[in-house]
Amino acid sequence: MGTLRDKLGDSANREKVIEDGIKMIDAEVSDKGGLGGLAIKGAYAMVKGIAPGIMPKLLNGMLDDFLDALSPYYDEAVQKGVDLKQHISQQHSAVANALLAVTDQRAAKSGAGTLKKGYEKLRPSAQKHVEQALPRLADFVKTFAG
Repeated sequence: MGTLRDKLGDSANREKVIEDGIKMIDAEVSDKGGLGGLAIKGAYAMVKGIAPGIMPKLLNGMLDDFLDALSPYYDEAVQKGVDLKQHISQQHSAVANALLAVTDQRAAKSGAGTLKKGYEKLRPSAQKHVEQALPRLADFVKTFAG
């Protein structure tokens, strides 16, 4: 069967997971509306503008931690034989917190002042945005993990 990290993070799939993961993030950011969405779109464009090509590097660097954070929810859905999207939607707050713990830890260690400041400004609203992204993330995971 294998772990979620085995399925999505192994060398055979990793490049495609990262490539499609960036497309998923791009789509999620693009779909954001309102003032909060405007702030997220601006911050995302700034990050991509400061260092073109940084998003694949960032995702690659955090992928294993994201997969480890998501694994208990994925494993539980598989064990119970329930749909992953439905399962994580029912636990949206806990799942979002687990994923944000990864980015919080990374931001705390970051020496990139501009990126760190941008993250800190957006962090208070991140929980809501990550929760909104979970259905798309579940579909993404199912594409690669089944």
